[in-house]
Amino acid sequence: MQTLSDFFTHSRAELALSALGRRVAPISRDTFSAFEQEREPWPLPWNGRAQVACAMHWPALQEDPAIWFLSLPLDEQGLLVPAARDAFLDRLLTLGMQPADGPTPNDSTRDVLTQSNLMQDNPLAFEPELHQRALLHARLSRRFGQPSSAHSDLARRYLLGDSGLDWQMLRLQGLADEVAAQDPAVILALTKRLKTLPRDVVLPMCYLMEHGDAPADLLPTLWEAMREARQRQDVETFCALLRALLGSNDGRVGDWLDRILDDEDLMAADCLAAIAARGWHHLEHETRLGRFLERLASCSDANFRPVVHDLALIPRLRLPILMMLRQAPANSSLGRLVREGNT
Repeated sequence: MQTLSDFFTHSRAELALSALGRRVAPISRDTFSAFEQEREPWPLPWNGRAQVACAMHWPALQEDPAIWFLSLPLDEQGLLVPAARDAFLDRLLTLGMQPADGPTPNDSTRDVLTQSNLMQDNPLAFEPELHQRALLHARLSRRFGQPSSAHSDLARRYLLGDSGLDWQMLRLQGLADEVAAQDPAVILALTKRLKTLPRDVVLPMCYLMEHGDAPADLLPTLWEAMREARQRQDVETFCALLRALLGSNDGRVGDWLDRILDDEDLMAADCLAAIAARGWHHLEHETRLGRFLERLASCSDANFRPVVHDLALIPRLRLPILMMLRQAPANSSLGRLVREGNT
């Protein structure tokens, strides 16, 4: 075995790979294989790492998938630094992993997959953020044809408007199941009553939807709720709603982002961080990226260099960012920061 892709092939498992960190998003086996072979950069870098969930499922076992959470280091071009991955493969071999002989793993392979010392003190292992983990499990249940969690029905009834339920009865996994389900009835109910829901329900719903799961029909409601949160000076709710909105690929979001970038009062560090973290794909635009970089450079509380460095690891943004940094006018905030970094 030379790569993790080799291991997955030998395992004979149904495999689901997902990026974590910047976004909870499915990753194809071909994309992961090209990344491991250092032919392509990681599509969704986060803090200089490729955070990936590797879920392996054997239907015949009637068990939950085995999931590895791995954080693989990237070089300056977003390509895999293979040494850490190779050390993990050596660890697998040391523990006695053997290829499966059939559609289910043999005892040796199964033991390796479940042994705690495989991940214990493993420099590649990481613990996903709580909302991302809940959303991942909801998606994997659907991917592998498993039932939703025991909390799903309660969450659905509450979101549909069951007056006999209290929000404190809800669990995060139930909300994640409903976000992943994209039930038209639930979406319709949210368009009508999102602004009346308790803050403690709106916030986790936003943190779950920010990974591309905000329904198109709900976007105008999220935008209006942002306006009201701003009037209340509720910064946390405003930023949560913004992140949920930015996670969508809908073209309307880009137009709304233009309006946000034009608003001097919205250029706080939290708002800029939300745009970089969840709205990077809206920066693939002729003028929007430059405006964002200038706003970021002008904000004294923003972590300009780490944010720009991480954005520049995203394949489609790397060249435009480098060009804008080189061509920044000397008298602009961006140009001054670039000159300071070169002195």
